[in-house]
Amino acid sequence: MRNLSEAKVYGGIGAILMLVGIFVPYGGPIVSIIGLVFVFIAVKAISEIAKDEDIFRNYLMYFIFTILVFVAIIGILIIAFGAAGGFSWITEISQMQSEEITDLNTFWDLFGDMIIGAIVALIVGWILAIVSALYLRKCYNSIAEHTKVSTFKTTGTLYFIGAITLIILIGFLIIFIAKIIEIVAFFSIPETLPASKGS
Repeated sequence: MRNLSEAKVYGGIGAILMLVGIFVPYGGPIVSIIGLVFVFIAVKAISEIAKDEDIFRNYLMYFIFTILVFVAIIGILIIAFGAAGGFSWITEISQMQSEEITDLNTFWDLFGDMIIGAIVALIVGWILAIVSALYLRKCYNSIAEHTKVSTFKTTGTLYFIGAITLIILIGFLIIFIAKIIEIVAFFSIPETLPASKGS
């Protein structure tokens, strides 16, 4: 890909697919992954055209840390499940009477490891999500500087704020808004890079 018009189309369509994937019941993740590939291609092209390797490098770091979010959460939950007793823990719960489980001490003995594991998983995932969003913000700030499309800065900032506020759930709404603005940003890319002030 050698021109911004193609990057514009790939990025815009990719951003749309990533957003639509959220609402597709079964094939949603596949749709989102296809969208992510399109955005990857667009960002790579912009990075090459602008001769700024940091653009693609920061997007790649964003992607890596996003994957780490899910790996960390799943890994910690698996460890917590094992610490709780694994499948024998499930068998033990299924054989207990409801009044036994409602006893506070018994409840904590049964679910304590899983509760602590879930809390740790969420905190670690949250921190990694913030780091991930920070790299995306750097990437989009750089794209905004080269293309003069300020909407990219808005998108990056909203992603970052959304990641920080995920802990109070409002972050999901902010990230959703960021995804919509991301579409607008890509489709606002000019045909050629504007001349810099020094040129």
